[in-house]
Amino acid sequence: MGRGGQSLARVAVIVRAGAVPLWWLGVLAAALGVLLPGLTGRRIGVYAGAALFVVCAVAVALVRRGRYTAWEERAERAGTYDFLQDRAVTARNWRRAQRWWLLGAFLAAVASSLALPAAGGLALAGAGAGLWLKAGWLGRRERREDQLLWVRTDWAGTGAPAGKRVKGYRTTGVGAGDAAPGGARRR
Repeated sequence: MGRGGQSLARVAVIVRAGAVPLWWLGVLAAALGVLLPGLTGRRIGVYAGAALFVVCAVAVALVRRGRYTAWEERAERAGTYDFLQDRAVTARNWRRAQRWWLLGAFLAAVASSLALPAAGGLALAGAGAGLWLKAGWLGRRERREDQLLWVRTDWAGTGAPAGKRVKGYRTTGVGAGDAAPGGARRR
């Protein structure tokens, strides 16, 4: 194959890495937002937040699916000397790279509660749920194709497994790495 020694990160793990912090920061922001009466009142804020939760979850789960599918169809087999990054390292790198964006999103969600209580927090939690749904969708595809999807870490950058810098995916068997299909911990 002529290539080797590339560091590879699991695509589903990168997608799933954002689900937990977005979910919990969203729940915390919504709980803090309920404490504030806001301009519209709590009931309207919670109803609007519930609608935003559903919209954000569906939008995040569906965005870029075509790109993931296209890269999966053209994926090459990983080389013998490719280095498979651990699940914990991939998740830690994503969270470390995105920590300021997460903090900014949390503060914006809490601040939005002054106008619409809990709505911003529920939208943030919906984005986390959407990432979890997308990771589950990737996991089902990986099980069906009986192969795990990997992306070079230098192409994924700070957590964009389907971004503009990505030029392709690599595949391994389902036994490779320390994460199950979908990015969850292997049991």
